[in-house]
Amino acid sequence: MSSILVLGFAGFMGLLKILLMGLAAFGLADAAFRREDAFRAAGKQNKVFWLIILGITLVVSYLFSVLAMLPIAGAVASIVYIVDVRPAVKQVSGGGGRRSGGSSSDGPYGPYNGGR
Repeated sequence: MSSILVLGFAGFMGLLKILLMGLAAFGLADAAFRREDAFRAAGKQNKVFWLIILGITLVVSYLFSVLAMLPIAGAVASIVYIVDVRPAVKQVSGGGGRRSGGSSSDGPYGPYNGGR
């Protein structure tokens, strides 16, 4: 009976480790594709800072057990990026999937000119 519990706990911890690594990898990839000036404009440190923090988080999540303190700190850093920094940088850089600026009146086929 206890071996089943140990296997279940080990499986849960493995899934949690994969989840934390995925969270860090998503944040790292997202930060890598954002513009540097958007980080400064949003007042959220800079791009290199977040790339280093999220990169370290990914490595620590891979190397250490989930019960250690470093992966927990890394999870907090990833969550802060995804919940706070990412939306601010996204808003400054023009929202959705746009890489270049853009106006709020831009439609799917270009700017709306008011019927002119």
